[in-house]
Amino acid sequence: MAAIEKRGENSYRLTVSCGYDKQGKQIRKSKTIDLTHISIKKQETEAQKQWILFKEEIEKGIYLDAGKITFEDFITKWLKEYAEVSLAPKTLARYKEILDSRVIPALGHLKLNKIQPTHLTEFYNNLRESGIRKDGKEGGLSERTILHHHRIISTILTAAVQWQFILNNPAERLKPPKVEKKETKHFDEEQIQYIFELLEQEPIKYKTMIHLAVFGGMRMGELSGLEWQDFDSQKQMLTIRQSSQYIPGKGIFTKSPKNESSKRLISLPKSIVSLLNEYKLWQNGEKATMDDLWVDSKRIFTKNDGTPIFPDTPSRWFTKFIKRHNKNIMKSKDMAEQDKGNFLLPNVSFHGLRHTNATLLISQGVDVTTVSKRLGHARTSTTTDIYAHSLRKSDLEAANKLDSLFNKQAEARKQG
Repeated sequence: MAAIEKRGENSYRLTVSCGYDKQGKQIRKSKTIDLTHISIKKQETEAQKQWILFKEEIEKGIYLDAGKITFEDFITKWLKEYAEVSLAPKTLARYKEILDSRVIPALGHLKLNKIQPTHLTEFYNNLRESGIRKDGKEGGLSERTILHHHRIISTILTAAVQWQFILNNPAERLKPPKVEKKETKHFDEEQIQYIFELLEQEPIKYKTMIHLAVFGGMRMGELSGLEWQDFDSQKQMLTIRQSSQYIPGKGIFTKSPKNESSKRLISLPKSIVSLLNEYKLWQNGEKATMDDLWVDSKRIFTKNDGTPIFPDTPSRWFTKFIKRHNKNIMKSKDMAEQDKGNFLLPNVSFHGLRHTNATLLISQGVDVTTVSKRLGHARTSTTTDIYAHSLRKSDLEAANKLDSLFNKQAEARKQG
């Protein structure tokens, strides 16, 4: 049997001899490859390259027979050869958690080449059933979470197609879970002004965090990863160049931002520059008090001993701040019951401050390209997709302004 045999117009059968069994029968492993994407003239050369790689996989013991490999086997291979090399640590941890807790237990036993859209549909329906949630709450997973499961599965199956383990991706033959687009939660101008007033009674570290989040619009990890060298008081600039993250088992670590466009310069207003300078003086006082116990991490936001704050400290503090404030309002005896609702803050997450930043900028007529660059989005389309609701409002205001302009001119002509 030839090592490389042309089987069809664009396919080749590769065969590698693996010695002999106990009965003296020769052991062979074979697989068929599709070279449709390669020009006819180069197909034979490509087939020879693929045969060498196939032979090396077998010799190293890493070859998986496409007819026998289970979905779990391929997931293990994909994690080792692609995910662990290419994905960001936090993304990898999130993928592994979903794969280990739900995908592998439900689908891992299936032969890779036998997975059908019906298997996936049944799995997604199971995720909608009550009792599947880890937090013990009633109902199943949200459609957004199920969509995330679908995207991970589809990504892995796409790799299986590209690596020629299967001919097509069954996840692409069904409609993904439909997620209704909702307006991103954020504060309005009056609510933010109210929050700033409340922050005057809070520790300067957290006051500075929230102000910087509102005016800078950075992600939580970017805020936690800021160092004093990133702040230029004279130029009123802040450099976003790294992100602080935490993963169980690995602890706190620093990495590059989400993508290359996330590395950016942000201009700061004078009020924030003054606040940061004031905070720096306060931190220097804390450093002097701690003396030799102070650990100089060079971070802007630190624990009491100078070590980096836990990456989600801003989020945890902000959530408690809102709950504490609302609780105090409801318990107040100096305020009429019917008036209390006017002073309650909505339960917007810390990440909502980033959305607040973008929404307020758009409402003030700042162009989308500038907003996108300040947020560190890779594409302007990302900004327009997320803030479509705010952009529609601004577009309507622009139309009304034009209408008002021409109506005034028409009235002036009538009077003239």
